[in-house]
Amino acid sequence: MAVASRMLHTIAGSGELQKIEALLGGSRVLPRPLTNALDAHEMLLHGLPTSALDHLVANLAIIGKTESLEKAVGMSLRTWQRRKDTPSKPLSQEQSGRAWKFAEILAKATDVFGSQVEAEQWLERPAIGLDQRRPIDLLATPAGVELVEDHLDRLEYGVYA
Repeated sequence: MAVASRMLHTIAGSGELQKIEALLGGSRVLPRPLTNALDAHEMLLHGLPTSALDHLVANLAIIGKTESLEKAVGMSLRTWQRRKDTPSKPLSQEQSGRAWKFAEILAKATDVFGSQVEAEQWLERPAIGLDQRRPIDLLATPAGVELVEDHLDRLEYGVYA
């Protein structure tokens, strides 16, 4: 319940939705503009276009097509390559949700650290507040995602313990 509430609050808050939308390709890629959290929900139910994930990954500055990224977005590199052969087929609900969540965390980290490059570097480095685990590795599970989100909130507000 708290996670869903935080997600809706985060999506609805101060331009977060537009930042996530931009990371996923914006109006050039997404089927319709997103004006609120319900629009995002409906789009994820129907599946993001494969090109949204392509856009997200292509615009990463530091994070490469690694096993960590595969776990974070819930799709192997091989599966992603096969999806390029059928670009009109949307991602599954789970794949869409994982890609959305990765974009959401990247947008939040970019706000906290001031640039996307710094955010990606943070995702790749072991974090003291995460028991020396790399944030990107924790994105493989819902519990890990929650840990990363909580850690980002603590960093944003200067609360490290």
